[in-house]
Amino acid sequence: MKTLQIYDPAMCCSTGVCGPCVDPKLLKLSADVGFLKSRGVTVERFNLGHQPEAFTANAMVMAEMGAGAENLPLFIIDGKICAKGTYPNRAELASWFGLDAGVPLDKPRTELKMASKPCCESDEPGCC
Repeated sequence: MKTLQIYDPAMCCSTGVCGPCVDPKLLKLSADVGFLKSRGVTVERFNLGHQPEAFTANAMVMAEMGAGAENLPLFIIDGKICAKGTYPNRAELASWFGLDAGVPLDKPRTELKMASKPCCESDEPGCC
């Protein structure tokens, strides 16, 4: 099976659950990467803030990411850029590998309720 390489912008972690605000796009991507891995896809993920050498070692990534890294994230399969500057949904990711995503395109697979304030400023249960 092919390998998916994801080149993320600089961030504290790839899951999006670190820091004061949760990024729902990163939470969904984390679940989608788990889905791909469960179907036998090899996924390599690189974070500009933690693994800059992975970026500088790849001339195509350096050329495509933009001077200010504005085109990140990059999704690459076998040297071909499949997406840049956006996080694809599970159906798109699955289609690149000929997999059934198991979710309709017009319906979200989960509802995420976000805190109205950053976690450390909130009285909501489960916050700092």
